[in-house]
Amino acid sequence: MQFQKITIIGVGLLGGSLGLAVKRRKLAREVAGYVRRAASLQDCETAGAVDYATTDLLAAVSDADLVILCTPLAQMRPLAQQFLPALKRGAIVTDVGSVKADIVREVGAVVQTAGAHFVGSHPMAGGEKMGVLAAREDLYASSICVVTPGPTTNANAVRQLEQFWQALGARTVRLDAAEHDLLVSRSSHLPHVVAAALVNLVLQPANAPLQAGLCATGFRDTTRIASGSPEMWRDIALANRKHLARSVDALLEELKAFQTVLKQNDGPAIEAFFATAKQRRDHWCAGGLSTSTE
Repeated sequence: MQFQKITIIGVGLLGGSLGLAVKRRKLAREVAGYVRRAASLQDCETAGAVDYATTDLLAAVSDADLVILCTPLAQMRPLAQQFLPALKRGAIVTDVGSVKADIVREVGAVVQTAGAHFVGSHPMAGGEKMGVLAAREDLYASSICVVTPGPTTNANAVRQLEQFWQALGARTVRLDAAEHDLLVSRSSHLPHVVAAALVNLVLQPANAPLQAGLCATGFRDTTRIASGSPEMWRDIALANRKHLARSVDALLEELKAFQTVLKQNDGPAIEAFFATAKQRRDHWCAGGLSTSTE
């Protein structure tokens, strides 16, 4: 498959990696990128992530067959409203946001007024580094990409978008947007909260100076994702606050249960806690909890 023009709104790690992958696989004759700051134009050129980058949103979107929103969640609806006059009738608009229900409803309504089609996407890929210079052509290879069509979403647009992600090496899964948000609140959003909380606790200035020196590989691996974009994770936490708050409550209950057996000096229960976690993670790593596809 090949689009005539693909426009990437927000050419950072995710958008830049998309551009590199699209160009490498020749999925579009032209790849345009929109950035907010003129200073980012040189970085886009250096990375080779797009054919051209511009700070002119309407020019970037004009004549595009596929528009991909790769910005923080809070910027997506305002940007869609701004580029609406340039949006081609019949074009497909998608996003890479980590929360889907609000985006599908709000951006979908905006895009529909132009006679275009919005289909939500969430590629389960990323990294803690930011900016287009951190982009990688293989970022989406072998990943799962969740596609979240609504009941009235154009079926052909859904198929084309799934084929696009599959051409990038991803495996596509269709989910209801609300179900997606519940599931990722546990598997994606909660780990970021835990990593950030652990860093804030262990590396607080009030601790002894030697504390940081005693943080080795385990701490580094466990907290890697805490180096992600604070702006992006603020938007994610707020957009999915209902599900994320419930996931935090569930984690606190799990920790309280461990705290109880620890205070009771209950060796068998403590070992069972760690054994259950090891068994479940090993099973997951071996592919035992794979997601079905459509």
